[in-house]
Amino acid sequence: MATRTSQPPIAQTNRRRLPDGRTLLYFYLHLVGFIVTTLLLTWGLFALFFLALGGFSLDGFMIQLGNLTSRYIAASPDRVASFKHIFVAAHLILSAGLIVLRHHRILPPALANGSHDHG
Repeated sequence: MATRTSQPPIAQTNRRRLPDGRTLLYFYLHLVGFIVTTLLLTWGLFALFFLALGGFSLDGFMIQLGNLTSRYIAASPDRVASFKHIFVAAHLILSAGLIVLRHHRILPPALANGSHDHG
């Protein structure tokens, strides 16, 4: 009596596959989009800050920006370096806060199990 041995098909083995180029491109494109929108939101928060300082009017906004630029141009190199450090610190704090609030958008949405992308 002969026994029949069958080997599992290759598709059923538990080998990990490396992601293909389209998947990597999609992931990096999504990540770059997340970074760019976070950067734009941060700049928008700076603009909102100056708009609030100006009493939420265009004239007040322009006066505040004019005041900032006139003081920046007249400042000594030490004060300019201090301003840049404060700006970088504020930018990092705002960016980190936005990333925490938008953490669910960092990774692209995953495909459901059993769903295959055939292009």
